[in-house]
Amino acid sequence: MNLVAELQWRGMIQDIMPGTEDQLSKEMTTGYIGFDPTSDSLHIGSLVPILLLVHLQKAGHKPIALVGGATGMIGDPSGKSEERNFLSEEQLQKNLDGIKKQLEKFLDFDAAKPNAAEMVNNYDWFKNMSFIQFLRDTGKHITVNYMMAKDSVKKRIEGDTGISYTEFAYQLMQGYDFYWLYQHKKCKLQMGGSDQWGNITTGTELVRRKAGGEAFAMTCPLLTKADGSKFGKSEKGNVWLAPDKTSPFDFYQFWFDASDEDAEKWIKIFTFLSKETIDQLIEEHHKDKGARLLQKTLAKEVIVFVHGEAGYQEALKTTALTFGKKTAPAESLSLEDLESMDGVTKFDYELSKVQTGVDVVTFLAETNIFPSKGEARKMVQGGGVSINRRKVEDAGFTLNSSLLLHGQYMLVQKGKKNYYLVKAV
Repeated sequence: MNLVAELQWRGMIQDIMPGTEDQLSKEMTTGYIGFDPTSDSLHIGSLVPILLLVHLQKAGHKPIALVGGATGMIGDPSGKSEERNFLSEEQLQKNLDGIKKQLEKFLDFDAAKPNAAEMVNNYDWFKNMSFIQFLRDTGKHITVNYMMAKDSVKKRIEGDTGISYTEFAYQLMQGYDFYWLYQHKKCKLQMGGSDQWGNITTGTELVRRKAGGEAFAMTCPLLTKADGSKFGKSEKGNVWLAPDKTSPFDFYQFWFDASDEDAEKWIKIFTFLSKETIDQLIEEHHKDKGARLLQKTLAKEVIVFVHGEAGYQEALKTTALTFGKKTAPAESLSLEDLESMDGVTKFDYELSKVQTGVDVVTFLAETNIFPSKGEARKMVQGGGVSINRRKVEDAGFTLNSSLLLHGQYMLVQKGKKNYYLVKAV
């Protein structure tokens, strides 16, 4: 398998250092990617780096996942307009543990295999290093002129907030990571997002100047949606890999809701389907776009990769319960169906108000389904609200206990994709 050719047709290479492909074809090569421990879960923005490591291992090479316990205390200026808050050691350790557990689902860490994946934490080699030692042994090899020329640094210096020395030093710390891994793990390749190119090439330069060695670099493009919006975000915020942060239903819906243009691009990046299979899927999709074949295949492949077959089946079950057949009344849902719904936002509401009668606009505002009565009224009058799968278009409509499913619940729909389960208590 030619790794570079495989990644290129999938659209997963942005920049590649000359000689990288030759190195990969010459011998089993150790390559690494760094992950930022700002949360105890990775989100789908981390999926491309994860997949790069998976492809690397599938091609017979050795992947290393570096979790930045040390650099996570500082913050990377790349792609950011201001400095982020520091993490406490306790929170950082919690985040590291969560990320490690996730990465173990995707990579093969079987130590008996020559290309077994490894996980490292750069805090392990930075924790006992003095500031003087770092400046004397590492800082002298990279000039300030070299560091200032990096785009990530220039943008911050030219911006309103500037850049602290702490963040300025991030580039050199990440470069040292590559040097340390080169020396101790024979690591010759670093990969990452295209916004990391400057930091990565600083590492290759440090390997050359400090160790007299040769190292290589490869980056993947930063994804945006076809409409220009940020990839990895939904109306509810970040799409996380942890099921307790983003339910399998919401995770599945993110991929299923992809535009035709995005689905055609993403199915190459986020699945392991062959080129022949994908080409055939695209051809069939264009014959009947309404069937959403690409989106269904993409959503299934990604959720099975992240959450397994059980997660996929759970997402399908919730999708069926939530959307159901347009003609099927909500009254057909059992109490178990309602209470097992994942991916729907759940609110409590005062039973006494329902029993005495409450107008729909007040109800929608008091449940926080809408931030104000004005927005609720506008959406109701526009036909964008349904109660128990029946459209409500009269802003004066009164809700009462006769609408409670099994004497407890109301299923509310806002727009096409937002569902809420309100429990009267």
